[in-house]
Amino acid sequence: MIELAEQVIRRIAADVVRRAPEGWTEAVLNFTAGVGVCLRSGGYTVAGEPWQPFRRYDFYPELLNLAEAIRASRGWEHAGIEVRWRPTGEFDLAAFPDAVTNAHGYGAGFQIVLDHDYKLPQPGFRQEPGTANPAGDPDLAVARFHAYMERRASILGQPEQLPPPASSTALDEAERRLGTSLPTDLRALYLIADGDGNGYENLHLFGNNLWLSLEDLVECQAEWSEPLWFGWDLEWDAVVFDADPADTVRRCGGHPGWLPFASGQDGNFLAVDTAPAREGQPGQVIQMGRDYDHHPEYVADSVTSLLGHYLDLLEEGAYEVIDGSIRFLEPAGDSGYNEVVSEMPTEIPPTLQDIHINDLSGSLDLTPLTAAPNLRRLHHYNGATTDLAPVRALPVEALRVTLDGTDLLPLVGHRHLVALNLGTTAPTDLAPLRTVPNLRCLDLSRAAATALAVLADLPGLRYLALTAQQWSVLLDEGNAPPNLAAARLAGADVSFDEALAWSARLGRGSGDAFRMAGTHEPSGS
Repeated sequence: MIELAEQVIRRIAADVVRRAPEGWTEAVLNFTAGVGVCLRSGGYTVAGEPWQPFRRYDFYPELLNLAEAIRASRGWEHAGIEVRWRPTGEFDLAAFPDAVTNAHGYGAGFQIVLDHDYKLPQPGFRQEPGTANPAGDPDLAVARFHAYMERRASILGQPEQLPPPASSTALDEAERRLGTSLPTDLRALYLIADGDGNGYENLHLFGNNLWLSLEDLVECQAEWSEPLWFGWDLEWDAVVFDADPADTVRRCGGHPGWLPFASGQDGNFLAVDTAPAREGQPGQVIQMGRDYDHHPEYVADSVTSLLGHYLDLLEEGAYEVIDGSIRFLEPAGDSGYNEVVSEMPTEIPPTLQDIHINDLSGSLDLTPLTAAPNLRRLHHYNGATTDLAPVRALPVEALRVTLDGTDLLPLVGHRHLVALNLGTTAPTDLAPLRTVPNLRCLDLSRAAATALAVLADLPGLRYLALTAQQWSVLLDEGNAPPNLAAARLAGADVSFDEALAWSARLGRGSGDAFRMAGTHEPSGS
């Protein structure tokens, strides 16, 4: 193992040194590999200048092979590697198990997972269910489907071949495996054809999506019945936004009651929703999948209505024929729920649910955001605000803000807030956080807090990010929150050894960490 590691690190050193900026004092590479995980970051420390990230990773395959070799030899689920090179020709390598992993994104540093079974709940599983009757009509759906196929045949100059129908027995068995009944209109269509595929060819009958066979529908439902979890780096302040119309689709990335029946072959699906939210209807059609994991979309009240829409598009000529296949031309939808801006917009759309204000310096007045009564996420980068009062009446669940001469009193009793990333320009009293009932995630690494002891009184807190100094104070005083599932040691300059010591204080030892030191060809030689 040592021989392999030396070969790889010296080879990588040649690239790192050759591309090093003038005046570099150290280069650091962090890499995490394992089952379903492959993350990397790194860059140069330059005297008197900002940290400079690596621009290329030509050495990536070699590093991945090394990480996999170390992981396999030690029996780790994941392996984290940190390598430090210096212009003197010295380098240090440390590989460590999945108890400690490199954090990514703002603040960087290291992360540990204390409870691997816990995932943040999504609001859709707690929403009030719908009570309306289904809008689908099986007889009308069948009539519209036949009309739709006849109109397509007229456009293409020949009928399209469909596979044989699914049997009633097969449909009953599929519903048993799904744990729920298919909407009656979709079930009626499967008695006409079991999807739209013949061999390797599909007709893409549903809005340029291929119609799944009954067996594929069951398999997809099993795969997407729960929201995807992308790890604490990405999920700690993630928000699932509402569909349009509001409160029709549950705010979650996956649900057992969502039955994917048509695929875009890109990880996205049309699904019938058998468990709608309060204003929805059973059997409504939604868009879900890879690109909709934090924003499922409402499409139609039923498959019956969707077929009527396709007939309208054909009548209007809103299609094109490409390689003997009909492709619908529908305008791109824009619900106006998201804004990424450099300053506060002059007009705030009432549909706004998510805003990222990136480059504004100086003081930010949050008052205009009260025009967005459904705002769920507010992230402000650079600058600060002197008044959090406008947030009091908004259903903000994820808040990133810097306070300048103000306090957290407007957040007292805020029942929506789940994730807070707080920066301050002066020490701030954290006591109001005791009253925020659903606060689950907190990043104070940009804050000057007066009394971290408050954190011990937050039993619902599951994620906490602090600097090394903040963690030291908190742990020295025995005030760590009692139910943390994940924690982050924030700071781009945090070393691996510091992370291991911090992890041990939280009850996660470093295991049989692999270490190695050596020399590479120094810069300029």
